[in-house]
Amino acid sequence: MSPPPEDLEPLLAAHRQRSRLRFIACGSVDDGKSTLIGRLLYESRAVHDDHLAALAVDSKRSGTRGGELDFALLVDGLTAEREQGITIDVAYRAFSTAKRHFIVADAPGHEQYTRNMVTGASTADLGVVLVDARKGVLTQTRRHTHILSLLGVRRVVLAVNKMDLMGWSEARFAEICNQYRELVSHIGRLDVTAIPLCAADGDNVVRRSPRTPWYSGPTLLEHLESVEPGEDLEGKPFRMPVQAVHRPSPEFRGFAGLIATGTVRPGDPVRVMPSGRESRVARIVTADGDLAVAIAGRSVTLTLDSEVDVSRGDVLVSGEPCPVADQIEATIIWLHAEPLLQGRSYDVKLGTRTVPATVMPIKYRFDVDTLGHLSAERLELNEIGVGELTFEAPVALEPYEVNRALGGFLLLDRRTHDTVGAGLCHFALRRSSNVRWQTLDVDKRARAAQKGQRPLVVWLTGLSGAGKSTIANIVEKKFLALGRHTYLLDGDNVRHGLNKGLGFTAQDRVENVRRLAEVARLMVDAGLIVLVSAISPFRSERAMARGLFEPGEFVEVFVDVPLAVAEQRDAKGLYAKARRGELKNFTGIDSPYEPPEAAELVLDAAKSSAEECADRILEALARPPTAG
Repeated sequence: MSPPPEDLEPLLAAHRQRSRLRFIACGSVDDGKSTLIGRLLYESRAVHDDHLAALAVDSKRSGTRGGELDFALLVDGLTAEREQGITIDVAYRAFSTAKRHFIVADAPGHEQYTRNMVTGASTADLGVVLVDARKGVLTQTRRHTHILSLLGVRRVVLAVNKMDLMGWSEARFAEICNQYRELVSHIGRLDVTAIPLCAADGDNVVRRSPRTPWYSGPTLLEHLESVEPGEDLEGKPFRMPVQAVHRPSPEFRGFAGLIATGTVRPGDPVRVMPSGRESRVARIVTADGDLAVAIAGRSVTLTLDSEVDVSRGDVLVSGEPCPVADQIEATIIWLHAEPLLQGRSYDVKLGTRTVPATVMPIKYRFDVDTLGHLSAERLELNEIGVGELTFEAPVALEPYEVNRALGGFLLLDRRTHDTVGAGLCHFALRRSSNVRWQTLDVDKRARAAQKGQRPLVVWLTGLSGAGKSTIANIVEKKFLALGRHTYLLDGDNVRHGLNKGLGFTAQDRVENVRRLAEVARLMVDAGLIVLVSAISPFRSERAMARGLFEPGEFVEVFVDVPLAVAEQRDAKGLYAKARRGELKNFTGIDSPYEPPEAAELVLDAAKSSAEECADRILEALARPPTAG
């Protein structure tokens, strides 16, 4: 890399002076992470006198060391943590020595809080993996080490804690180091430093312990002070995801964001991704005045010297443009109790942009013990797998190992907006650039005008036996009599052809609805009125289907009957089979049905005839459409 320009060198020198190291402490429950961090805070004099006094009181009241200072209480701030003796949330603490500033994250050890560990590791330069000398390498040790590697944390300290409880045995330390070395050999790309210590007493944490004459390596703090900090972000090409567009007056239009990598100066050429439009930087604006240069890690507002279209979620870049794709391969870390189902649609937050995406297919998941690949069509809580994502629109991104900011993403539930997963982009799929939309002269508007109707989809959902197909059939006949052009997609009929290979597992139901929705979209594009009659039990998939259509084109009709009424109407005897256990995954019995929360029309099909329900649908469709 060429040396930095003279005007940049003072900035970089100030940036490097007393550099900052972010690290995460992780491991299994009760390995001593909070105690270790508390000891570091205490020894670095980052604890004020009043906090020490409070710690002394807390240690006598709720500590675990017989009244002596319990340093874990400096970090375990939540009442639930103290009661259970586990860390629940990620606790961040800052401290400094004469050589360096530190920010440490105390990650939860319990398996159910793996999502918090992912959060802490996503910004870490180094990972401290604690292992209880009595227990050795555990499943959670493997999981955390794997996640550190996936999230680009290449430097790891193997902190073998509670060595005092093993008589400071050199043989036991070597045995655990060999266990961990075997684990790392399957992961690769990790630089490991092993340190024997006792966090509670401070052995080899800040000062060398006389109880380990056989150990000649650094103390933990010595290693943390000497290890190289994170990657050289300012030496990479300029990348800034746009967080907001500021236009306080007609004379000013600025684009605010955090510089992820690289440097920028007024006059630099920049490109707006994914559009590819080009311009030059006019000003670098901050609250303290304009800058002559800005580097990675600085939040700024840039103005450009020409009027180009820039929106939140776009990325300003210089140098080699970053890839733009609508299909990628990625590692997915699943963080929700409800499984990740192949074919389900989620919102993906990548940089400052949020875009819907479908996970399909899931190629494999990792075996936590062996790190081998296992076939999978779903991911359960805390499982890690590799799959392909298809975005609804092209996005600017880079492989995670190249750029964390443009390669890491979150998966959000589209209804609740809860974070359900985290992902790491590997690469854009080749077909993403090879397959493009073909521009056609005859569009939906022209096809609809030819038929003299407003194209839309009427989606009838409800339990088996609710009367969906009967009602949809009557509606189509009434439309035919009115001269309308329609098509009825019945869930059972489609399973004889398009969806013949699908069963009734949760993931197959997701895929069944996805295919129905895509076919319905094509038919609406053809100018037709499409009737879909399908149980479609999950709200997520119905929301996905709605998202494929323009506002006012999707009409959700809930055909509502009590389960008992649906069972009485069951001429095929399917409910009876399900009750006897002969029919698995039957909606309403051993598979859930999630009623719509805001359907355009709810039909009480237990009190109204199918003819009356059909008339209500036609009446609703005759009213002017609403946007949304």
